[in-house]
Amino acid sequence: MTAPHSPTFPADPLVIAGKAYASRLLTGTGKFTDLEQTRLATEAAGAQIVTVAIRRTNIGQNPGEPNLLDVLPPDRYTILPNTAGCYTADDAVRTCRLARELLDGHSLVKLEVLGDQKTLYPDVVQTLAAAELLVKDGFDVMVYTSDDPILAKRLEEIGCVAVMPLAAPIGSGLGVQNKYNLLEIVENAKVPIIVDAGVGTASDAAIAMELGCDGVLMNTAIAGAKDPVLMAHAMKLAVEAGRAAFKAGRIPRKRFASASSPVDGLIG
Repeated sequence: MTAPHSPTFPADPLVIAGKAYASRLLTGTGKFTDLEQTRLATEAAGAQIVTVAIRRTNIGQNPGEPNLLDVLPPDRYTILPNTAGCYTADDAVRTCRLARELLDGHSLVKLEVLGDQKTLYPDVVQTLAAAELLVKDGFDVMVYTSDDPILAKRLEEIGCVAVMPLAAPIGSGLGVQNKYNLLEIVENAKVPIIVDAGVGTASDAAIAMELGCDGVLMNTAIAGAKDPVLMAHAMKLAVEAGRAAFKAGRIPRKRFASASSPVDGLIG
């Protein structure tokens, strides 16, 4: 949170793999017009963790080409390599090992194994297999998955450091489509639950946070906006507001009015 630390606004870090982060908004680095826009939007979002598609983004594997790390340096941001574009466990594991080499032993990765090119839904069987291999190989795995509470718990039990259920299909902008599944996942989790995919606008991010999710990761909702930098700022505020509302505790929903100024005790 950006509010000053005090008894009213205590520090509320997001802790992943033993490291604390002030920001609960994670951002992607694809789909921007250029690296400068990527930098400006990332700064406006206040993100500290940025995810990078190793198969699509140069972080040093292509010498002589523009390097993302020149604008988002690892000494300022936690670089989160992801396995976007992988459709088998073997491909995902190879991609994570390549990222570890490129980033000097970096162990934090975002695992995603896709099962369908149209919807980009995860292949949960291949995801489970890859997660087991990567955890055994010493990786700290943040894993993209469906909003299945049973699967989310299984991934946690394997040893994933964060579980990242989709709110809706990647890039769809549909927002949170199944609040009850997300609630079930959150209420039974002992690791951070971070919504990944489907956010379209600031209210979507706020809803995810109000449900008790620990964070939100997004790319298309920011990069695809008419003004990506302004949208990044809006998403920052939405995540902070949603988290604060969750911590504060909303009033119960009622079917009838409840006067904000009670009539009890009125004179006359």
